[in-house]
Amino acid sequence: MHSTDIAHARTPELATGDRRRWFALAIVMTAAFMDLVDVTIVNIAVPSIQRDEGATFSQIQWITAGYALAFAAGLVTGGRLGDIHGRKRVFLVGIGGFTVASALCGLAVNPEMLVASRILQGAMAALMVPQVLSIVHATFPAHERGKVFGLFGAIVGLGAVSGPLLGALLTEGNLFGLEWRPIFLINLPVGVAALVLGSRFITESKAPRALKLDLPGVALVTLALLMLLYPLTRGRELGWPVWGYVSMAGALVVFAALVAYERAKGARDGSPLIELSLFRVKSFAAGIAVQTVFGVGLGVFFLVWTLYMQIGLGWSALRAGLTGVPFSVAVSVAAGMSVQQLVPRFGRKVLQAGALVMAAGVLIYLAEAERYGLGITSWQMALPLVVMGAGMGLIVAPLTDAVLSEVPREHAGSASGLINTVQQMGHALGLGLVSVVFFGVIDERLAPAEVGPAFVDGFTHALGWVAAVLGAIFLLMFALPKRPAQHVEGAADAEEAPAAGEKEPELVP
Repeated sequence: MHSTDIAHARTPELATGDRRRWFALAIVMTAAFMDLVDVTIVNIAVPSIQRDEGATFSQIQWITAGYALAFAAGLVTGGRLGDIHGRKRVFLVGIGGFTVASALCGLAVNPEMLVASRILQGAMAALMVPQVLSIVHATFPAHERGKVFGLFGAIVGLGAVSGPLLGALLTEGNLFGLEWRPIFLINLPVGVAALVLGSRFITESKAPRALKLDLPGVALVTLALLMLLYPLTRGRELGWPVWGYVSMAGALVVFAALVAYERAKGARDGSPLIELSLFRVKSFAAGIAVQTVFGVGLGVFFLVWTLYMQIGLGWSALRAGLTGVPFSVAVSVAAGMSVQQLVPRFGRKVLQAGALVMAAGVLIYLAEAERYGLGITSWQMALPLVVMGAGMGLIVAPLTDAVLSEVPREHAGSASGLINTVQQMGHALGLGLVSVVFFGVIDERLAPAEVGPAFVDGFTHALGWVAAVLGAIFLLMFALPKRPAQHVEGAADAEEAPAAGEKEPELVP
């Protein structure tokens, strides 16, 4: 969908001062907050789920990767469904489904049910989240949107900081003897309230010229990722069978088929899932590579980090959650400085400095983990986490603008949706790679006394990979514009909306 379509679909009644638009804003912001928190809240509870449910480590990976994969695969389609059938309607379906999926997660009787419910939850988030900014643009006149997006940024920051802490408190609190389950069940009252209030206060809007659905494209993307991820997560447990290598090689064939199909669909009706012409823009192609690789690095780090602290070091969920606070604060502070002060003066160098600073933090963490072993404290982790967070903040906030700055106006919406999709896909791939870079160096059968040292070794090994990924990102950034202009040629201006599938960058995955 072209970004101008939403602006034209704005509802005059609400644009002229109806107070209901603020209720509508609170409802869609709540949905965005639910999605952000749900991604971060699960990481901190993963060791408890593994312990209480007897989940295998590959199942643990799928509890997190399944959500990211379903979310990524459905993101652009979710936005287009809103354009076609009405954003309010699709938003309500998404939040209703998200609430039901959360209940199924909380009531899961085994790891398999939990994985399936998380995949459903990710699919429902893909219906819900793309409507948020579209509804905001269709509801608020241009002169109010600066205030609204400032509020949205604050919600993003709050979700990043509060997710791990909320997860830790709910897990440690063991409410009603439910162990980790309240991290999902807390969504029920919030989701029901948003559903009831949303049906009353959100005004319907559609795009007059919405792009058609590309379900075969979605199927090909999903199949290729499954063929790649499933052998990665199960390969170690199964002794790396031949079919796993065949499947991963076959994924490349499916990706090639996807490219051929998308080229043909673009020529036929102009509404492919992936606008291939975008990749002829050097800065966009490099930016997509940066987003994907960055997602891989973060996917590896966050899962390995929580397993290291809670299983390796034997820390409680609450201690692990509190240990991460300096990281979240550093991300928020650096992100604000990056966009407002640094990038306007120094351009691309800020993003490259962010990659190097984050890599330095990772290497400091690696050195400290090796030096102090099982005796490491939260205070000793604070320095590397602050350095890492500062580096990440310098990257995440300005990266989307840098990637979009040379994209033509007519493709700004498709480009935005694709950026968020590949970030989630990279995250899912990183979670799959945990089997190789972390569990691959840990023996399957460990005596209790061997668990701690083995997890420390696995953690330092994984950190080495993360540092290498950040080095690759630094090099890829040379292809970004030296000074990203403010939405040159085309990213949506104040009168225009983000396109279907567009989502604000998340500070912590």
